[in-house]
Amino acid sequence: MNVQTQNHPTFAEAFRTWAKIGLLSFGGPAGQIALMHRIVVDEKKWVSEPQFLHALNFCMLLPGPEAQQTATYIGWLLHRWKGGVAAGLLFILPGLAVILALSTIYVLWREIPLVEGLFFGLQAAVLAIVFEATQRIARRAIKSRFLLSLSAAAFIGIFVLQIPFPLIVLGAGVVGWLVGRSRPGWIGAQAKHDGDMLSSVSPSWSRSLGVLVVFAILWASPVLYSFVVFGSQYVFSRIGVFFSEMAVVTFGGAYAALAYVGQQAVEHYGWLAPGEMLHGLGLAETTPGPLILVLTFVGFLAGFRDSGLDPLLGGLLGGLLATWVTFVPCFLWIFLGAPYVERARHVQAFAHALAAITAAVVGVILNLAVWFSLHVLFRQMQQVSVGGFTWDLPLLSSLDPWMAALSAAALIAVFRFHLGLGWLLGGTALAGMALRLL
Repeated sequence: MNVQTQNHPTFAEAFRTWAKIGLLSFGGPAGQIALMHRIVVDEKKWVSEPQFLHALNFCMLLPGPEAQQTATYIGWLLHRWKGGVAAGLLFILPGLAVILALSTIYVLWREIPLVEGLFFGLQAAVLAIVFEATQRIARRAIKSRFLLSLSAAAFIGIFVLQIPFPLIVLGAGVVGWLVGRSRPGWIGAQAKHDGDMLSSVSPSWSRSLGVLVVFAILWASPVLYSFVVFGSQYVFSRIGVFFSEMAVVTFGGAYAALAYVGQQAVEHYGWLAPGEMLHGLGLAETTPGPLILVLTFVGFLAGFRDSGLDPLLGGLLGGLLATWVTFVPCFLWIFLGAPYVERARHVQAFAHALAAITAAVVGVILNLAVWFSLHVLFRQMQQVSVGGFTWDLPLLSSLDPWMAALSAAALIAVFRFHLGLGWLLGGTALAGMALRLL
């Protein structure tokens, strides 16, 4: 499809559509990307298939939630900065409102058996959703044996060798570029020549500097205010710094970030009790919007427990601050890099590098699926050290048989019967509550 045959919406039409996508974007990044693709490519024909995939591959390279950043990118393509802001914000706001409400319910009434059972059941649904997301993303990204081997190497690198994710991303990009030069058929990604770019924004140093300054001020202002007024050890200062760091290094979205954030929030900061990170991910799975909103839950609990303010006010401020420093950088990456990436869309080497990076991300998400399933199914973990590497492995005798049975049922429901997200979450929640009552 040529750009000339594409439809170009008015800003009001695009605003209504982005609001619709934001309200319906359940099911994690795989479901959100599929929904967005169906609406903006198949139904509305606002962008072409190659443009959409190019935007998606670039956003998977960035730290942060790829689905939200893809929406921001396409919004920018259509209506420059106001389109990007509208698309990105409308993707976040419905889920933010819901996760704040659910966090409030969690801290006030979670000890009630029915509520405790609800969270117990949701963990089984999340386990099935994570594995389904891994499969869906793999189907889209793995298009050759070479990319499959690259994905496997990334999994081994992060799960076994504990190589930092940014290094895996960088290495995959370099390998994709080198292999693409000598054996392009091994990768299969082709540069796209589908007409002129939708956006006529030309990259320039002056424009880039202006974007960087504006968003750096927006990003840092609340954190600096907390430092000046309350000091570096106050909980809001620590939330601002920690989640700002996560915004820079959390490649692969919520799935890739979960293990590290959960460990730091529990062991280093003491904001969460063991297991609560999994509860937070379960809540995030029930809301529209990006799964990285689980960080809003973490910020809420930190502010609720350690702000010295009214607990609910502290929780609200902590959740909003964590959200702010998580998502402001997402807009920065898109507005700063999109003009350059659009110019690179016709460069073959860039397409090869992005395809390799996307394959590596699949291995990282598989790592989370394994990590998540171990922590859901087993009540106790033990540290095992071999050759200088240390892993948290399950104590086999601590297997939770009820969770194992419920998780198996959720996996069968998803992979055999293709049960919808709403039915899956509702069914496992009811089953969890019934088990707790019994």
